[in-house]
Amino acid sequence: MDVASLAVAFSLGILGGVHCIGMCGGIIGALSMATRADQHRKRFFLIVTYNIGRIASYLVVASGFYTLTSFAQSYFNLQIMRVVASLLLIAMGLYLANWWRGLTKLEALGHFLWRYIQPFSQRLLPVKTQWQAFCLGLLWGWLPCGLIYSALAYSSTASSLPMAVLIMLCFALGTLPAVMASGLIAERLAFLVKQPHLRIFFALTIIVYGCWSLLSAIMHSH
Repeated sequence: MDVASLAVAFSLGILGGVHCIGMCGGIIGALSMATRADQHRKRFFLIVTYNIGRIASYLVVASGFYTLTSFAQSYFNLQIMRVVASLLLIAMGLYLANWWRGLTKLEALGHFLWRYIQPFSQRLLPVKTQWQAFCLGLLWGWLPCGLIYSALAYSSTASSLPMAVLIMLCFALGTLPAVMASGLIAERLAFLVKQPHLRIFFALTIIVYGCWSLLSAIMHSH
C-alpha cells in the first residue's frame, strides 16, 4: 500500500477546507434550516447522510475514471496521466497559496454536465428525510470542482482499482471536517486554514510533492 499517496490525498482534502466550505456550505445550511433548532440529533444525521452520499459519488467517479484510463492505456500512456496528475498537484498548491488560480478554469468543463444534474438536486429541497439527504449528496458530488478534479487525476495513477478508490476515499475523508462543520466551528476552521503562513507551508508541501512526482514520471518514462 502506498501510504504516501494516501497521505497526499488526505492532505488535499484537509487543505481544501476553505474551498469546501464555499462549495458545500450552502447545502449544509439548507440541511440545518430543514430542522428545528432543538432537533440536534436529526440535523446531525441528515448532515452525516448527506456526506455519505457525497463520498459515495466520489468513489463511483474515481472507479469509472480509473477504468476508462486503464482501457485507454495503450493510447493514453500511464506516464502521461502521472505527468498530468503531478501538474494538477502543483496547480492545487499554487491555488491554495493564492499565487495562481488557473485550476478554477477546469471547473468550467464540468458545468455542461452539472446544468443537467442541478435541477434534480433542487427538487430534493427542503430536505426532510435521510433518503433525501443521501440522494442530495450523490448529486452534489458531481458539482464542478477543481479540487475534486485534482484528486481524481491523482487517484487514476494508482496501481490498481481498489487503490484508486482508497486514494479518493482518503481525499473525501479529508474534506469531512470542513463540510461537517457549521456555524461558529466553520468560522474557526476557515480562520485557521486562511492563515497565510499555514496555507503557504502546506501549499509548498504539495507543490514540492507535485514536482517530485513530475520528475519521477519523466525520469521513469526515459
